[in-house]
Amino acid sequence: MDHKTEIREFLSSRRARLTPELAGLPAFGGNRRVKGLRREEVSLLAGVSIDYYVRMERGNLAGVSDSVLEALARALQLDDAERDHLFDLARKAAAPPARRRAPTSRIRPSLQELLDAMPDTPAWIRNARHDLLAANRMARALYAPMLADPHHPANTARFLYLDPASREFFTDWERAADDIAAMLRQEAGKNPYDKALTELIGELSTRSEVFRQRWAAHNVRFHRTGRKQLHHPVVGDLDLNFEALEFPSDPGLTMLVYTAPAGTPTADALKLLASWTSTQEQAAHGAGALSGDA
Repeated sequence: MDHKTEIREFLSSRRARLTPELAGLPAFGGNRRVKGLRREEVSLLAGVSIDYYVRMERGNLAGVSDSVLEALARALQLDDAERDHLFDLARKAAAPPARRRAPTSRIRPSLQELLDAMPDTPAWIRNARHDLLAANRMARALYAPMLADPHHPANTARFLYLDPASREFFTDWERAADDIAAMLRQEAGKNPYDKALTELIGELSTRSEVFRQRWAAHNVRFHRTGRKQLHHPVVGDLDLNFEALEFPSDPGLTMLVYTAPAGTPTADALKLLASWTSTQEQAAHGAGALSGDA
């Protein structure tokens, strides 16, 4: 998508969701031809001229000061994720297009060692495109449905939107779909010239009407901590806590770690999953040994 179009649609969508009442403005007249605030109302709230605001909403954020961006964020009542997205869009508007390397498909050996050092806790690493790059044995067992297709690299966005099995795996599928689209939208704001990311978004938009609808909403969202509700085909329902940890030395990589409070049904289910995984590994090892003997 053209960067100016991205800015225009983001700002107009945030303006459309606000009413004069929500913004603390008097609502003059009974018939309003626009959904949400008028441009002149946003300019009033942000303390800028109407011409200047129109210029920004048309996609021209180049040269806009941080103080004006802050005022605009307050006027549109942006949350922290939306504010960061606005600043990302402004930074990219001010910088010339740059070639960016595709998201890495490999990780340092020490990161795999870090994952393996948590043998009882599902943990895995993804890039900003949501490719699963590395996982420990518990994460591979947990995400077995996503890893079932050996012909395609594991990608949570593609699995969620294009694989019917995801609707059974993600107990709260609607929220998961909202989260993935919002995270991809935020990443596109940071790196609008990332070819691999653009190709993924194009594929999802072409093949999934549900994704197209969520993409058009221009929502952005942080995904740093929270709960993940899954239905595993072997151990059943899981209500997990998750933490998303970034690596300053490896920009773009995120480690997801899942836990459950001791004594809960989910903690017991994770123990069962660990036992099942060990049994599967032993069976595979035994089959391999027999094959070698033959």
